[in-house]
Amino acid sequence: LDAIMTLAIAARESSRIEVGTNVTPTYPRHPTAMAQQAVTAAAACNNRFTLGIGLAHKIVIEGALGMSYDRPARHMAEYLEVLTPLLRGEVVNHDGESYHVHGLSAGAAGAEDVPLVIAALGERMLKLAGHYTDGTTTWMVGLKTLEQHIIPTMGAAAEAAGRPQPRTIAGFPILLTNEPDNVRAKLSEGLAVYGALPSYRAMLDREGLNGPEDLAILGDEATLREAVGSLRDVGVTDFNAAIPEIDEASYNRTMEFIATL
Repeated sequence: LDAIMTLAIAARESSRIEVGTNVTPTYPRHPTAMAQQAVTAAAACNNRFTLGIGLAHKIVIEGALGMSYDRPARHMAEYLEVLTPLLRGEVVNHDGESYHVHGLSAGAAGAEDVPLVIAALGERMLKLAGHYTDGTTTWMVGLKTLEQHIIPTMGAAAEAAGRPQPRTIAGFPILLTNEPDNVRAKLSEGLAVYGALPSYRAMLDREGLNGPEDLAILGDEATLREAVGSLRDVGVTDFNAAIPEIDEASYNRTMEFIATL
């Protein structure tokens, strides 16, 4: 399914829930097309849509789509120069290396400024997030790396640009369970691909972890509450719960518990 369209439909079934994409890849979508989709989704759900974009990975962009992944941070910088004013309803005139846009806007009746976050892990991407956007969304990033690298690097860039402190949306596998070791062993196979992707591997190494499964928050209610509280204490603004479907009962218990936090 197309994530932006799906969330626009889903949000209309509620009246207060914010919806947002995590990493909508930039390369396959021209920034004007991305903006059109985003403002349409915002208008459809009374401005409860947040657009999350990212570079994806070389294996996807070059290997699966046959597009160049050369100089990805430069690509994102120019992409944001076109996209961010479009999301504010402004007319864009831009001539760059990859995009030439003249006299176009993407405003839609009922759509206000669409919040934007980007998936940023490296220093240059974090600086772009702070300078241009409302924050970042992370995956395969631990507490220490969030506190010492992600949040301060992005925050400093936002301050230098005169922007408010950005959001940090941190994603973690999480499960309420009495068998954390068994669950971690099961997760190691399903999450193994993330340990092989260079951008995620760099974050795991920075955290000092062997594999992605070591980031999972597993255990009883006290363990989960303490872990999520620690993330809040270092400046994480939004917790993105990735609940593994080990079994239906554990999934439901975890969902119910997270709703109490």
